[in-house]
Formats: sequence, structure tokens, C-alpha cells
Amino acid sequence: MVTETATDLFEEHRPLLTGVAYRMLGRAADAEDVVQEAWLRWIAADVQQVREPRAYLVRVTTRLAVDRLRQVQARREAYVGPWLPEPVVTDFGSAVPDTAERAVLAESVSLAVLVVLESLSPLERAVFVLREAFGFPYAEIAATLDRTESAVRQLAGRARRHVDEGRPRYDVDPAERRALTERFLEAAAGGDLAELLALLAPDVRLVGDSGGKSKSPLRVVESADKVGRFLFAVARTEVADHTYRFDEINGAPALVGVVDGRVDVVFQIESADGAIQCVYIMRNPDKLQAVPV
Repeated sequence: MVTETATDLFEEHRPLLTGVAYRMLGRAADAEDVVQEAWLRWIAADVQQVREPRAYLVRVTTRLAVDRLRQVQARREAYVGPWLPEPVVTDFGSAVPDTAERAVLAESVSLAVLVVLESLSPLERAVFVLREAFGFPYAEIAATLDRTESAVRQLAGRARRHVDEGRPRYDVDPAERRALTERFLEAAAGGDLAELLALLAPDVRLVGDSGGKSKSPLRVVESADKVGRFLFAVARTEVADHTYRFDEINGAPALVGVVDGRVDVVFQIESADGAIQCVYIMRNPDKLQAVPV
């Protein structure tokens, strides 16, 4: 029998479990499946005998996520074109009032970090997420993964070095990113190619994720001239048909384009030194379902 107390305890920790699962898997649907399976394990357990519900639920969720990640990695190797995490709306709000903590959570769910995490092993990724995003002690992570604390510290060090080496250095000021995005949209809508090119860093990259199901480049586009001309061509044919709004997506401002009552594209930039360094265009319709219209 599922008691009210058991349900309340699970719901209290659901945001944490969902956050762990999403950072592990990069896809909201997979994260929801893992959390649902954790719920089934929870109600099948003798809840009254669980002394630390939070630790128990995180342990179950993390192990399920590790297993799921091993399964989906093979699917991603056959993915058509570049792969990006599924965009999710993030609004930490009053739940995370501390500026430093908000910054850590926002970075840990950013597209740039999640892309780098794809190159980690499932165990390395689990350790990185639990330690860097949520600040779990090494001893608790060791118990969660059934590893020694020494082994977990080695995994954490290796994961951190890999992430530091693979993650580009971008500015994190959301006001600057939004301002650049607004200038980009204005230049694109106004057909001003010169202004559009002026916003781009010389070595800017464009990463488009469509899964082969909508219009998007199947390879990463590099250089200001190539990226600018591609975006200009797309803008001339599509900007007028879309309604755009700003949302906080994966911890940063992003443009959400809606057409015919559905989300058609999520556009986000990374910037540094006042210029756009990377452009993400997410157009796989299967991945846009978690973004509200």
C-alpha cells in the first residue's frame, strides 16, 4: 500500500531526482522514465525502514540513470548529424536564491557542459554530476555507486580535468547574451548581413541538431562568413513566419520560435569578448516537446 507519507517524501525529492537524471542523460524524456522507475522501486520498498530517504532515492535514481546511459549511448552513435541535449526550460526562481548556487546549477545544465559530459564514461558522469552540480560528499557518492571513496575521488579528478579541457571558455553574463541575441534577431529580420557578420567571432561555430528530421546543417559550420551566410539565408525564409519569445533554456537566455502552434526551433548563443562564439540551433521535433508553446 502506498502511504501518503511515502508519496510526500518522494515528491519532496522529485526536483532533485529529475535534476540528477537530466544531467546524466541530457534528455527530459529519458530523465522522466528514470524518475518513474525510481518511484516504482520506492513504493515497492519498505519505506518505514529507510532511514535516509534522500540518499536512498538519489542512489536508486543514479544507478538507473547509469544503466540507461549505457543503453542510449549506442543510439547516439547512429544519430543523424550533431547531437545536442534536449532543451529544457529552467527557472530556479526563489527555490535557489543564492547567486553562487544558481550559477553552479545553471552551468551544470548548460548546453556547452552537457555536450562535454557526453564524452565521459557513465560512472565519470555520475560522479561529476553528483559532486559538481549538487555538492554531494565523496563518501555519499561512493555509497551511491558502490565504489570506494578513493576510486570516486579518482573518477572525480579525471572527469573534472576532461570537462575543463573540453569546455570552451564563454562569458556567462545572461544580460550580454540576451542583448547579442536581440541584435542578431534584429539584423536577421532586417536583412542586414553586414550587421549579422559583425556580431560573430571570426572562428564562430554553429551546431545544428535536427536528427535529420528538419532543416539544419548535418555538420558543424565554422567561420564567421559561413555561419553568417547560413543564418542570413535561413532568416530570409523563416523569420517572418515565426513568432519569437525569450525563455531561460538550460540556464541561459534563448529564443524560442513558434510556428503554426508548435515550437519549431530553439536558438541559443554562447558569447565571449562581446562577440558570438557559438550558435546552437535545436530543431529535432522529438526534442522540442518539453518546451511549452
